[in-house]
Amino acid sequence: MTPPTRTKRPRTRDRHGRGMRGPAVLPEQPGRPEGRTPRERFDALVLGVVTEIDTRWQDRLGLVEYAVEDAPMVPDDWSTETVPLSSLIRGAGTEPTRLVIFRRPIEQRADSRDDLEALVLTVVVEQVAELLGIPAEDIDPRYERD
Repeated sequence: MTPPTRTKRPRTRDRHGRGMRGPAVLPEQPGRPEGRTPRERFDALVLGVVTEIDTRWQDRLGLVEYAVEDAPMVPDDWSTETVPLSSLIRGAGTEPTRLVIFRRPIEQRADSRDDLEALVLTVVVEQVAELLGIPAEDIDPRYERD
């Protein structure tokens, strides 16, 4: 008696039944993933908000450097329970003003992409309003105090 022969079928799933092997989208540049990382998406969001506001208020703002950092350096004896979402360091002389947005504390407070966009807008608008000494509502029409 001869054993039954098995026919070879092409595999559409991996041997453990967990789905396709490899990436779903091939990158255009080898070694660089096609999808953006969460950090790159956050940076692009901040850049969009900052560009709009900076373009509108450039004549009054002067030279401002914008930066995104992961988290603030909080001293060990930090007395409040909240972590800052941004930092504004006013420039003096030839030193430019520096506005730093902290990514991780903002992402922790946002439940969705819409919340994240609204929170980034709120933080940037409030810091620019403080820098210019005008109400935050005048900086951007999308700003809501809530």
